Amino acid sequence: MSKKIVILNGSPRKKGNTSALVKAFTEGAESAGHTVTEFFLDNMNIRGCKGCFGGHSGRDFPCVQRDDMDKIYPAVRECDVIVLASPLYYWNMSGQIRAAVDRLFALEEGDGNLLRGHGRASALLMAAEGHGFEDVLLYYNHLTEHLKWNNLGHVLAGGNGDMGDIEGKPEVSAARELGRAIN
Repeated sequence: MSKKIVILNGSPRKKGNTSALVKAFTEGAESAGHTVTEFFLDNMNIRGCKGCFGGHSGRDFPCVQRDDMDKIYPAVRECDVIVLASPLYYWNMSGQIRAAVDRLFALEEGDGNLLRGHGRASALLMAAEGHGFEDVLLYYNHLTEHLKWNNLGHVLAGGNGDMGDIEGKPEVSAARELGRAIN
């Protein structure tokens, strides 16, 4: 059965190592018949969450702030799988993706929880210069547990300091296989 997949790409580089993982994952998912929508967050105007608790999940625009999250909310509402893709910055995801993830909270507020559960699944794609993924994995695992998303796994590619360093590495194939394996 075909799945709708949303990728939140938190890399600031369209042709960077994280984006190479996203490209491979997308190729695998599309070859399996799935529909993939990628949001390249660095090119989007997404402000941080204000913690106002003013969101209402049932509205077309669930957050009180009006910015490019308005493009992401409908796709997330309709998707089966959410992929978080980011470089590793100071043992966590990039600011671009953290802002978007925080703002997804509006889909949990008000009229009904449209983010948590609903049979959704999630995967994590990350590239980094180093190899210290433990802290971000702890965060990701807690996030998927809280949101009751089925954790499909992750591809963590360390040792990639310069753009293009990831090319030909096994993690690229692993990302493609992760996309292909979604059922």
